[in-house]
Amino acid sequence: MDEAGRGPLAGPVVAAAVILDELQPIEGLADSKTLTAARREALFDEIRAKALCCSVAEATVEEIDTLNILQATMLAMRRAVAGLRLKPVRVLVDGNRLPPLDVPAEAIVKGDALVQAISAASILAKVTRDRWCAQLHEAYPHYGFASHKGYGTAEHMAALQAHGACPEHRRSFAPVAAAVQRTVILKATAGATLATVETAVSVRPLAPRSAEGLHA
Repeated sequence: MDEAGRGPLAGPVVAAAVILDELQPIEGLADSKTLTAARREALFDEIRAKALCCSVAEATVEEIDTLNILQATMLAMRRAVAGLRLKPVRVLVDGNRLPPLDVPAEAIVKGDALVQAISAASILAKVTRDRWCAQLHEAYPHYGFASHKGYGTAEHMAALQAHGACPEHRRSFAPVAAAVQRTVILKATAGATLATVETAVSVRPLAPRSAEGLHA
């Protein structure tokens, strides 16, 4: 089992669990981060076709902001295991933390490069999340989600500065919280300025009319 999307400033965290079929080996499985996007896409389809079973799950932005990113990741992992058609005898998890499960589990640091089932899970999780980012880019093109996948790149930070946060940004992450606060301050300042202008206009004295004008 592996996850994708803990670090980005936007979107869900995605987890995947895979039980491979020893009779249908898959060539080229590796840590998803070392593969090209095209290769990940090809392996995504092959994994789904050849694995005994697989499951992909997520924790939403709202759950991330409510629980924190670590607990939301654990939640997504539990959902991924629960979604498997077959119950695993043992779950191998990439990293050094384990979600609470009702089956034995083992955390393996750099497992996505060492264990084929974890490599497969990392590919499913990564491709699923990247596809989500492509859809988000269609909805909010000015943030550049298609290129940075939600990570805090210079491009993304500049977009946050210029446009504030969209509904899919994680408000519990410091850069997003700062952008939201800045937007609130700017709106309050703009509102106060507008109110001052409106007040000045409303109390501006009328220019006196001449006596000739009054009797015309």
